Amino acid sequence: MANAYYQLPSGRVACVDGETDFPPNHLALNEPNGLLAIGGDLTLGRLLNAYRAGIFPWFNAGEPILWWSPNPRMVLFPDELKLANSLKKTLKKERFEVRFNTSFRAVISACSEVKRSEQNGTWISADMIDAYCALFDAGHVVCAECWQNKQLVGGCYGVKIGLVFYGESMFHRVSDASKVAFVHLVQHLKNDGVGMIDCQMNTPLLSSFGAREISRDEFNVKLAQITTSLIE
Repeated sequence: MANAYYQLPSGRVACVDGETDFPPNHLALNEPNGLLAIGGDLTLGRLLNAYRAGIFPWFNAGEPILWWSPNPRMVLFPDELKLANSLKKTLKKERFEVRFNTSFRAVISACSEVKRSEQNGTWISADMIDAYCALFDAGHVVCAECWQNKQLVGGCYGVKIGLVFYGESMFHRVSDASKVAFVHLVQHLKNDGVGMIDCQMNTPLLSSFGAREISRDEFNVKLAQITTSLIE
């Protein structure tokens, strides 16, 4: 079934529901930040189809589901990871016990509580938490956790589809805990053969780790190359 469309001041975006698929991601608006589609649901099948096409949901409570494909796209190639000298010293001290995938609901719930200056509230709603927990149960989410004195003090998570990882969010309750979790996560993903980590949007923190912007077209090419290499 063909997509219906919403007309916005900046252009038109597709309407998705239970019977329609996402349009190609190159049809996303340039502003704001690559909005591609509105509506649909957060079912396991819908989320997997979105991520496989380089599309992700991001919306505030009370809004319809908004689906995005930014241009440019912030990505980190695992071999390009950079560490500040101060972070190297923190890693050597081994202040945290790092675990993987032992308390995902606690990690995503903690991420939902983070106060962010650019947002009035959280985009990680109760429905989002349940949807990503379902993704986790299906084996498509990886999270890294930092523990200290038997307390969860930092972590990060994202969606892994084949050899591509889509980073989602992080939190810390102790200084550097989220950074340490992220570094260990990148190494973990590299050991698993992941070729590209999608960071979605440009931030100073991600830039400091060596992430860089590429065009949507280049992102799509690399996504196809990595997917093809996995099939072969």
